[in-house]
Amino acid sequence: MYEHLYRCIRQDILDNKLKAHEKLPSKRTFAKNLGISNITVESAYGQLVAEGYLYAVPKRGYYVSDLEKQSTPQPVRTESLVLKQEKKREYLADFVSDAVARDMFPFSVWLKLLRDVTATEDESTLLTDKSTGGVYQLRRAISDHLYQFRGMSTDPEQIIVGAGTEYLYSVLIQLLGRDCGYAVEDPGYQKLTRIYKSNNVTCFHIPMDAVGVIPEALERSGAKILHITPSHHFPTGVVMPVSRRYELLSWAASEEGRYIIEDDYDCEFRLSGKPIPTLQSVDVMEKVIYINTFSKSLAPAFRISYLVLPKHLVQRFYETLGFYSGTVSCLEQLTLARFLSEGYFEKHINRMRNHYRSLRDELLREIRKSPLESRVKIFAENAGLHFLLQVDMDKSDEELIEEAEAERIRISCVSQYYNDALRAKQHILVMNYSGLESRKVREAVECLTRCILKKDQFPSDSGGTT
Repeated sequence: MYEHLYRCIRQDILDNKLKAHEKLPSKRTFAKNLGISNITVESAYGQLVAEGYLYAVPKRGYYVSDLEKQSTPQPVRTESLVLKQEKKREYLADFVSDAVARDMFPFSVWLKLLRDVTATEDESTLLTDKSTGGVYQLRRAISDHLYQFRGMSTDPEQIIVGAGTEYLYSVLIQLLGRDCGYAVEDPGYQKLTRIYKSNNVTCFHIPMDAVGVIPEALERSGAKILHITPSHHFPTGVVMPVSRRYELLSWAASEEGRYIIEDDYDCEFRLSGKPIPTLQSVDVMEKVIYINTFSKSLAPAFRISYLVLPKHLVQRFYETLGFYSGTVSCLEQLTLARFLSEGYFEKHINRMRNHYRSLRDELLREIRKSPLESRVKIFAENAGLHFLLQVDMDKSDEELIEEAEAERIRISCVSQYYNDALRAKQHILVMNYSGLESRKVREAVECLTRCILKKDQFPSDSGGTT
């Protein structure tokens, strides 16, 4: 009732029915005339005073404020805000997006650990811990995991947990500086370029040869920070040999302020042989910043990633950025810590690796059984969750992508990931099979075969007209 009274009086003031400095009825008189309680009138008057529509004079009553001396903008009529959203298309096979098989995530284990954490963890940690670097239990579990799986000797204090690698990239820019010049691989992950540019830093695209970024080109660029994926380059699948790794470490060590960001985004899914040692594990000059994510190994919805900083950068991080609160909920961090430390993550990765190996083998088998067999070459099929398919065809990459879209097949080509279009290699498909369903493999290959082998509908004819 007091809200209704408040709105009526406010509207009368805005409509100039109540003039500036006009005295309002006393609370008791007003309440008696309206047949309501004094408290209702007092509440309405109190709200109007708080918002500046009325002012009170002790022992005299309430008066209308002079709104003409104040800026009172008129409400602007606008159309309802409707965000344009593209309708999500359903594909028979999507060889571009990152995804995981829906039935592969161990929901029952995760829910059990979540309940255990809620029941047994200290309430002060669950409800109040907002540590900049992440809860200690998770950082310790990640440190142990890196030692056992990647041969990396790290202290938990070197690990910084954040909500996704994109957030951590911006943290590194603030830590290392915006005037350093950041170098990325060309071809490479294009979203990375957009992130750096959106953070107002200069981004250099360094050309690659058969084994990685070219050191001479990197030196000429003037960049101080190099962002690379040495264990499994995207999109080419190149695994950087140790000789090139030492060349890049020498580049970083030759000048103060140079660092290498090692992005180890899908190291868990090397499907043949042992995991490739990290660049960080052979770095003795503290020049490598290691970054990884659980989005690939668990699911894209798990926005939990982490940095491993060189020891001399840890103190700088907390001095300059320690005011930030943690960006991942304590509940998720503590659950993941147990998932790692109690051996469930290792079991999950082994299960996923077997699944992906089987899926990859089935896809390769169908390609080799198809009419494409004599027209394609397959590369980099052992390093991670995508391989390259080089195709002998006349049509352009753009034409193939468009025709595949019509067949409900989503594909991308290596040429799309070059910054320098003149250097772009044509007719090489990037086959990301992480979200492919086994039951759709054969049909997907048949559709892709039709697109590749189909002739142009209207071939050019220099001797006549169309």
